Amino acid sequence: MALALYVLLFLGTLSILIWLGIAFHPARPWDFRPVAEDVAPPPDPEAWPDVRVLVPARNEAEALPRTLPALLAQDYPGRFEIMVVDDRSQDGTAAVARKIADEAGVTERLTVIQGQPLPDGWVGKVWALEQGFRLQASGIRAEKNASENPSVAPSPIQNPKYLLLTDADIRHAPGSLKRLVAESARDGLALNSRMARLRCDSGPERLLIPPFVFFFNLLYPMRRVNDPRDPLAAAAGGCVLLERGALVKAGGFARIRGELIDDVNLARAIKQDGRVIRLALSRGDVASLRAYQTLGSIWTMVRRTAFTELRYSYARLLGALCGLALLFALPPLLVAAGGGVVFYALAAGADLPVVFAAIVAAKGLFILALMAAVYRPATAFFGLSAAWSLTLPLAGL
Repeated sequence: MALALYVLLFLGTLSILIWLGIAFHPARPWDFRPVAEDVAPPPDPEAWPDVRVLVPARNEAEALPRTLPALLAQDYPGRFEIMVVDDRSQDGTAAVARKIADEAGVTERLTVIQGQPLPDGWVGKVWALEQGFRLQASGIRAEKNASENPSVAPSPIQNPKYLLLTDADIRHAPGSLKRLVAESARDGLALNSRMARLRCDSGPERLLIPPFVFFFNLLYPMRRVNDPRDPLAAAAGGCVLLERGALVKAGGFARIRGELIDDVNLARAIKQDGRVIRLALSRGDVASLRAYQTLGSIWTMVRRTAFTELRYSYARLLGALCGLALLFALPPLLVAAGGGVVFYALAAGADLPVVFAAIVAAKGLFILALMAAVYRPATAFFGLSAAWSLTLPLAGL
């Protein structure tokens, strides 16, 4: 019994040190900052550059009616166009997109590209972006694509200064594009990304979406990402304003053609070229409408890239699982084990190491309190009560 308590005491100390390291990290990754809308809008540039919006879409006929009208109606003073790349959908995605533009009376602003078969070595989303990007090279290139793919007309905007990469389930506020461009123009940003506000309505979403963003921030603290002197790079693929010249210099989308985690690798390629990037949370101007009604649907979203993030290493996977157990499974265990020993010793008069057991339980309670305090900004960001901060151990498990 004493040996087990000593082991728990030692592991509890390790867990405390890790949580204190998170709490006092110089980049404060837990405080859910920066938030784009909390900063005053930048001044307008002298001239508004051309922008092409690329929307990779596969079986998004249900999502586009809720998101595409907002893109088509952006309050942007300069010229912009939208290209929906239909990645061989089976639900009429292309027809839905054209109907939306027709009903809005802005058919000239939308181009629908019928996606071609996936080449070897490419992942689907990056290949869709590449097809939309190819039409910007020159008028001749656009004409060539149009002849090969009759559904594509030559683009009226050639060589736009910026590309906005956004997902089909992302809804943009009317001034979203204008603000992104103004920020990039003022601060010389080669990549300007928003982490879209995720839905947090259902029970599973309230349990797991705040931790999902919390863990992302721990992996990629945004203050470090935004520091030109720090090599750490990241982006959120749902909304990325990208300077075309920087993309070309970095090798184009071919540079990341096989990357499942395309957004982070794109940001890394841009930053490695010495360009300035920025990543910020969005309080609502950029919002994801994707619903996760079950724990399984969120698990599928995370599982898609988790093993890739661990570089397909079972050793890293084992280390990650041990770390998660130390951070999230251990604290409740400390409280239960230490408190159980104290209760039994007092109730039964047993000769047990009560002092050590009490210290073990106290360490567990301290970790749980520290964890809740560090996690509180996450639940507050999503409009949840302070009580949800106590669910992080369960969510971590």
